[in-house]
Amino acid sequence: MDAFIWFFNLGGSEIIVILFVILLLFGGKKIPELMRGLGKGIREFNTARNSIESEIREGMREADMKKVEERKLEERKTEQ
Repeated sequence: MDAFIWFFNLGGSEIIVILFVILLLFGGKKIPELMRGLGKGIREFNTARNSIESEIREGMREADMKKVEERKLEERKTEQ
């Protein structure tokens, strides 16, 4: 959160004004629904990101195992 505020160089008063404008635009009853939807979206994004990361890691492991097997086969051929 600190990096986000630093990136836009927002101070305390600016954040309060932004929150007040959001409250005026959406009303107090809609804000929890908006935040819930935002939370679900972030959760889905993180799930997808973790899934992609695990697939990449698995692919790297498989490639490493294939290289190890190829080296073993080459060593066996040179021993004979």
